[in-house]
Amino acid sequence: MTNFASMALSAYEDISEEDECDLQDWQLPLAYMKKRHVERVEGSRAVTQTWRMKERMKTVSVALVLCLNVGVDPPDVIKPSPCARQECWIDPLSMSPQKALEAIGANLQKQYERWQPRARYKQSLDPTVEEVKKLCSSLRRNAKEERVLFHYNGHGVPRPTVNGEIWVFNKSYTQYIPLSIYDLQTWMGSPSIFVYDCSNAGVILDSFKQFAAQREQEIELAKINAQSYPGATQMPLPPSMKNCIQLAACGPKQLLPMNPELPADLFTSCLTTPIKIALRWFVHQRGGKLVPSITEDLIEKIPGRLNDRRTPLGELNWIFTAITDTIAWNTLPRELFQKLFRQDLLVASLFRNFLLAERIMRSYNCTPLSSPRLPPTYQHPMWQAWDLAVDHCLSQLPAIVDDGAAYRVGSISYG
Repeated sequence: MTNFASMALSAYEDISEEDECDLQDWQLPLAYMKKRHVERVEGSRAVTQTWRMKERMKTVSVALVLCLNVGVDPPDVIKPSPCARQECWIDPLSMSPQKALEAIGANLQKQYERWQPRARYKQSLDPTVEEVKKLCSSLRRNAKEERVLFHYNGHGVPRPTVNGEIWVFNKSYTQYIPLSIYDLQTWMGSPSIFVYDCSNAGVILDSFKQFAAQREQEIELAKINAQSYPGATQMPLPPSMKNCIQLAACGPKQLLPMNPELPADLFTSCLTTPIKIALRWFVHQRGGKLVPSITEDLIEKIPGRLNDRRTPLGELNWIFTAITDTIAWNTLPRELFQKLFRQDLLVASLFRNFLLAERIMRSYNCTPLSSPRLPPTYQHPMWQAWDLAVDHCLSQLPAIVDDGAAYRVGSISYG
């Protein structure tokens, strides 16, 4: 600012508004020279929230561990007759036990491949402890710093123990053998995601948390010893379990639903085939009152592909994805939403479907659990929009299947 301008500004600040009105034009000071006109203007600093994460991660390996022991019910569960039997939409009693086990394993892999086709899948059917160890250690070694998924189906073995054990078999299938969650943590390492489809699955989450805390204490103790005795031979540090995710079918004291209208692996069906199970559940819940002509056989005939939105099946899948993402965005803390729904494609798919699992399984007195824990979403108002979309689709289904009518979305017709 020049000396002349400074002098003018100083003189102008000493003039009151009344005196200013009495001045002649040539006596008026320079315009826009008050303090509010010459001080620096800074805009507000807005905090932006990104929709996508910069740090991406992949689930590169998947262990499918099925303990079914087809034809033999576990000793600690009394099943009614009839009861839920289907596993991965296959009735295991419709073929020989070994063929049924292999077919179920193959179907489960195909269901997961819809969400992550590039992952490395390994099946372990009615395994021993050594087979599980070999499988998990191998997948962790190949995955390096990426995520590994461990899916456990324990429908043919006893329930998890309060000591933190799940069950597998001996080589001759004459005994159930306990497998410690602590050992499983060691073999799987981190980052990992665990899916438990068995009764009392919440017990595993509690044991996992206790063992994870024990490991952190062991790590801290090892670090202190390393500082105190720098020349001593150090044992390898146990893997930290901080970056692990868990999904459990029910609470610590709950049994899985045995309704014969449901699949035995209802939780897995929600996670891997959400549209199929959602449509069946919708029809059973409504009792056929809204669309009396809709049956399970007719639902199987819904035309289209999940990845083609121009078809009924693809449209439902697109709506389901949008609705579950919206529910998660509106209910979860931003950091947790980014971690579970934007960091890893397979994890995002599983957690979207987990919201459906909570809604469906709560109607059968089961409460699916997760770690990190999610707030309840089964009564979120956005589910009404999903019900409306399902009802709109099913109301057109008889005409589409029987008469070849075009599928309509609002004023748009496909077909």
